[in-house]
Amino acid sequence: MSAHSRHTGHTGHEEPGHAHSGHSHDHGFKGHAHGANETRIAIAAALTGAFMLAEIVGGLVSGSLALLADAGHMLTDFAALGLGWFAFRLSRKPKDGLRTYGYDRFEVLVAFVNGLALFLIAGFITYEAIERLIEPSAVLGGTMLAVAAGGLVVNIVVFFVLHGADRDNLNIRGAVLHVLGDLLGSVAAIAAALVIIATGWTPIDPILSVLVSAIILVSAWRLVKDAGHVLIEGAPLNIEIADMTTVLVSSVDGLANVHHVHVWSITPERPMATLHACLDDGADGTTVIRAIKAALKDRYAIAHATVEIERERCADDHHAHPGQPDHR
Repeated sequence: MSAHSRHTGHTGHEEPGHAHSGHSHDHGFKGHAHGANETRIAIAAALTGAFMLAEIVGGLVSGSLALLADAGHMLTDFAALGLGWFAFRLSRKPKDGLRTYGYDRFEVLVAFVNGLALFLIAGFITYEAIERLIEPSAVLGGTMLAVAAGGLVVNIVVFFVLHGADRDNLNIRGAVLHVLGDLLGSVAAIAAALVIIATGWTPIDPILSVLVSAIILVSAWRLVKDAGHVLIEGAPLNIEIADMTTVLVSSVDGLANVHHVHVWSITPERPMATLHACLDDGADGTTVIRAIKAALKDRYAIAHATVEIERERCADDHHAHPGQPDHR
């Protein structure tokens, strides 16, 4: 976190040289959206946990690696969905003296962990598949087909429950990827069961399991990359800093120069910004600050910004701004 990002307290007035906007989104809307997401993820966790037990039994009875692999995936999904639900619950807690931004970032952390868990799952499935290809074992195609078909129905229901949630939320994205992996696993298990019933060729079971793992890995990498970008305080991908500085200088009267710009996100829905604004001679600081904040909110959806106003010299760099005389 930059030094400027810590200046987030509200004093009831604007100090000379600094001003702070309120939260970056409407609390009522956030509460409604998070409440809906929380309910959906709780339903998904309950359905996933219930069918996971059925798949474990079915996999052991039929001897199907695809079913056991999918059951193992559903176990981690159940844990991931439960952790995601907890993240939404935790984000309700108000900010305090130690956590001035609240607990929203925990959702991003959960998404990051879920993405890493998908890598481990895919690796385990691939290892088991290689073992099965080296030493094939008998598979009861009929039992495998029945359980996999039931799993497909459950996964479709869970997928549509989560599909109606906020897809821009990284926590929801992580949950959807886990469930999508389950859905693909069920499809692969059904296909393998049909091939085994028709031909008796059991290697199709581990082969399709590896194929599903490869598909999961692609989405897992995207989730880890996006969540990691937020965790390292990267600028939102839809915001170009150079474009932002140009827009501000050209659209705000009395603004001569913008520098030391930092943009990051608490979550993808909560972008933040800090910047230094050098004013023209005679420009009113409060008026310029309000115009900067309005431009940031309207064009970039940044409703929480810290603006440090300057005249002639930057307090950090100890030199005159471009276009201003250096009287050192």
